[in-house]
Amino acid sequence: MAHDDASNRSRKRTFPEILQARRSRRAVLAGGLATAASTFFAGSMVLAAPASSGTWAANRGRKSLIGFAPVSVAEGGGPWPAVSTDYEWDVLIPWGDPLQPGGPAFEWPPTAALQAEQIGIGHDGMWFFPFRKKDSSGSRFESSRHGLLALNNEFGLNMHILGKPEPESLADVRATQHAIGVTIVELKKQGNKWQTVKSRYSRRIHANTPMAFSGPAAGHELLQTINGNIPLGTVNNCANGVTPWGTYLTCEENFDDYFGASNLNGTWTPSLAQQRYGLSNEGGGYGWHKFDRRFDLSDPEYANEENRFGWVVEIDPMNPVQPPVKRTALGRMKHEGATVTVGRGARVVVYMGDDEAFDYIYKFVSGDNWKAMRARGENPLDHGILYVARFNEDGSGEWLELSMNVPDIASAFPDLGAMLVNTRSAADIVGATAMDRPEWIAVAGNGDVYGTLTNNGGRATADAANPLAPNPDGHIIRWRDADRHTGLTFTWDIYLIAEDTHGTEDSFSDPDGLWADPDGRLFIQTDGGQKDGLNNQMLVADPASGDLRRLLTGVTDCEITGIAVTPDRRTMFVNVQHPGNGDPTVTNFPALPDGMTVPRDATIVISRKRGGVVGS
Repeated sequence: MAHDDASNRSRKRTFPEILQARRSRRAVLAGGLATAASTFFAGSMVLAAPASSGTWAANRGRKSLIGFAPVSVAEGGGPWPAVSTDYEWDVLIPWGDPLQPGGPAFEWPPTAALQAEQIGIGHDGMWFFPFRKKDSSGSRFESSRHGLLALNNEFGLNMHILGKPEPESLADVRATQHAIGVTIVELKKQGNKWQTVKSRYSRRIHANTPMAFSGPAAGHELLQTINGNIPLGTVNNCANGVTPWGTYLTCEENFDDYFGASNLNGTWTPSLAQQRYGLSNEGGGYGWHKFDRRFDLSDPEYANEENRFGWVVEIDPMNPVQPPVKRTALGRMKHEGATVTVGRGARVVVYMGDDEAFDYIYKFVSGDNWKAMRARGENPLDHGILYVARFNEDGSGEWLELSMNVPDIASAFPDLGAMLVNTRSAADIVGATAMDRPEWIAVAGNGDVYGTLTNNGGRATADAANPLAPNPDGHIIRWRDADRHTGLTFTWDIYLIAEDTHGTEDSFSDPDGLWADPDGRLFIQTDGGQKDGLNNQMLVADPASGDLRRLLTGVTDCEITGIAVTPDRRTMFVNVQHPGNGDPTVTNFPALPDGMTVPRDATIVISRKRGGVVGS
């Protein structure tokens, strides 16, 4: 979920418009998938990697990695999920189910106490952390039948959670606060069915959970309040990442929605820094500020509380007593996700999209080999350099450093901590490319990096990296960094333009969720008004062959989001978020036998009927 209104008011001043190649590039891309594929790393893309890269240009005509029967357009618009006939599916952990077997059952509307012991709402990004087992020979392996699922709970509207448009008390606010955040739950496959099991690991992390800060901005005066209240909570947890050392990264997106101003003296107005993050008197309609002073921007005792949100949060799912840690070196923005890969020299690289119209794509590179850093007692996410992307019209690109080594940044901010609290403004200063809502980022095994740009109806002028104005349906961009993800230059091209698929069996729009599997398949999820009568959906693409097929569709007015797989990749977890936008007159999905008619966000589990890797 993202705002329609952009908060980047500086783009005309700081972003150099790059229009010269727009018409010729758009004419090439208009030919559709196969034509677009053949242009990647071609012509002006001569700077790119060798032909063994696995791109379409090197592999056109290769047999597709996809073998399932696709869901047709005619089947994809009904009131119930539609899944390929080669697959089967089941419902798992709907909002409000007990976190532990025997825990409090779903009641509507929930109380804060109940919700703290139940599965959260707004299922979004997630990951499966398998338990390690021993086989008959004593060798250890990662189980594909037993593990922990870390699940983001992005948001829930007041009408959906409370049954009324606004909270009427602090108790109402606490109920919504405890419904969002993160759920960690232990799952086990019993026979052919996945179930929750009693666990010391299962827990809820929500808007009132104690937090820690680490990295360059930790302890900074901009993260301190006058009354000295401790940092609490994580909100609007959208997409995610997973580290090589086995921790979960959850990302705070539209945190501004939860703040507002009671403004009792009538004089409070947002500062320019606050406006850059969309903070306003009205907030996003949740009304928390009316009963919880912590979210009241006009309360002087809680000044700077808003600066404690907008971070990437690291959680160790296997250590339930360790507080979540907000890693400030990764910058403060409306993080959609934090996709982690390992680059040259075993340095950790984290790709991030800032999900708002005309905002940016970022990269963080750790300062050293991640194993060596951890051996020294350092977290690799605390020490390194943050960069922001500039896409040039000729298909080249640069990663622009965001640090006090940059003279214009050093003149604008007193120190690195202040810059990281105001990451967006630093990116404005260096002239990053304003993008059409950057969301999920996926790293393929051949080194290609893909990023979804969901839409931008407010774009009046196109450029090479954002070739439509306006862009109501979105596109997917693809690039490759020099020096195995750690370099400061890259080459890029447009991978897919959603507009070009309408009226075809591959029709989709508003790309959002994204994941590349180890074999080379790309899983694409959508969040927005689909055309051709479709519900939001998940498709599977094979970039090497050009194949694109619809694996599943959701229910009316839902979002399809979140991807997690078991180690054998024979089970995939996918989320149906806000079915019917919470309106029981639209849908009662998942229609469980508990007498409730209110629709409930849920995870669905899919697998091939006769076995095999999901997506094949």
